[in-house]
Amino acid sequence: MTYLAWLIFVGAAALEVSGDAVVRMGLRGSRPFFILTGCVMLGCYGVVVNAVKWDFSKLLGVYVAIFALVSILFGRFVFKEHIPATTWIGLIIIICGGMIIQFGNRM
Repeated sequence: MTYLAWLIFVGAAALEVSGDAVVRMGLRGSRPFFILTGCVMLGCYGVVVNAVKWDFSKLLGVYVAIFALVSILFGRFVFKEHIPATTWIGLIIIICGGMIIQFGNRM
């Protein structure tokens, strides 16, 4: 996996997580502009993540691990949520799954 692919995945995850957060704020605060803005951000995520020229199943399989990591970090540091140990353990399992998808055929 190239550094460019990692950057694309992190950028796509940031767009997806922040887009969802903006939609959430819009729904909870009855702000249609926020909902629309979040939807545009989510659409941009789809364009960015597909910039990596991999098979669709491998692309999203590996991306899910990056997305899970960014989501939990976003919740912890942006929303100041307490992340229980079980969530961190689950994250490790998801990342291991992403690594199997990425590197499994090399074994």
